[in-house]
Amino acid sequence: MSKKKELLKTSLFVLFSGMGGFLLSFTGIPVGWMIGTLLTATLLFIFKPKFLKISADQKGIPKYWMAIGQCILGIELGQKMNDAVYFIFLENWLTITTMLLLSIIFALLSGLVLWKFSNLDMLTSFFSTAPGGLSTIPGIAEEVGANTGVVSIIQTMRIFLVVLSVPLVLSLWVVPPVQTAVHIDAASIPFQMEHLLATALLVGIACLGYYLGVFLKFPAPWLIGSMVAVAIVKSFSSIVISYQLVSWWPSVLIIFSQVIIGASIGSRIHKDMFIGLKKTLAISFLSTTFLIVSMFFCAYLTTRITDLSFVTSALAFAPGGIAEMTTTAIVLDADSTFVVAVQVLRVISVCVILPPFFRLLNYWDNKKGAHSEASA
Repeated sequence: MSKKKELLKTSLFVLFSGMGGFLLSFTGIPVGWMIGTLLTATLLFIFKPKFLKISADQKGIPKYWMAIGQCILGIELGQKMNDAVYFIFLENWLTITTMLLLSIIFALLSGLVLWKFSNLDMLTSFFSTAPGGLSTIPGIAEEVGANTGVVSIIQTMRIFLVVLSVPLVLSLWVVPPVQTAVHIDAASIPFQMEHLLATALLVGIACLGYYLGVFLKFPAPWLIGSMVAVAIVKSFSSIVISYQLVSWWPSVLIIFSQVIIGASIGSRIHKDMFIGLKKTLAISFLSTTFLIVSMFFCAYLTTRITDLSFVTSALAFAPGGIAEMTTTAIVLDADSTFVVAVQVLRVISVCVILPPFFRLLNYWDNKKGAHSEASA
């Protein structure tokens, strides 16, 4: 299939998936676009209607769609970045660190349950429940000898459940505040041609930020790299040369990012994922539910100890994808820069702390097994 036909077919799939988001947006749920698109994309890829011409062996839409959505979010966050995140960390570093460690401990307990009550080996069980992200954990799992296929399936299911449930609960729980024009933003400034030039500049800076993120091995480099690069350029232009860089950045771009992120996640859910894993997936569903409930508990404790809102805390500690939780934070008017900062810190902590710990556990388990066989 030519690239032009593939692009046309994928665009049609994203368009039809977005119809579900469009319909759900009428319910008033702030993240209805992403949730509706996610559900519709999942159904389309499972049942594969003929008019979409989805091949039987296709495993999701091309990855550049997710990259586009993450880049849009990165530019949005980079423009909003300020020193508030630094001061929040400085004031509440102990609480935030404690809650992150608690969330990791809850994830380990979830993996322990999956190991004890399913037929999976220990490494696969623990990596399947590690809240480090679908783009990072399977690769690490493969390096240490875990079953990458099962890890990817359970990680996908976890992200699906988190993205589906957490934004929905928070949307129903909290009514977003009415925006008042007390600050100047891009929407309130009359459009000028130089705004398009600023937008083009920020897009170029975001692309350079991606390569910086890849070089520094950032998680989700399209999101984190573009955010950091845009934030640096914005700060430099306003502080060093006293020029306020204002871009043309309509709110419809955030809706577009919700649609393509939801379509990308939904397209990776297919029927073959569930064959032969009925018991494992059932236990994984229960353990993921436990993880989500424990996250809400950690968020509640954080709001009692600090000045952070419940929505911001819940999205910061949610064991979902960085892009998905950040999108929800933007739509619900939570502190999106703080959410992405804590999410990145969580992913880095999981990727640094857990793999050596899992290797040690596996070594002890194998040594114990060998000792038992020798005794017999």
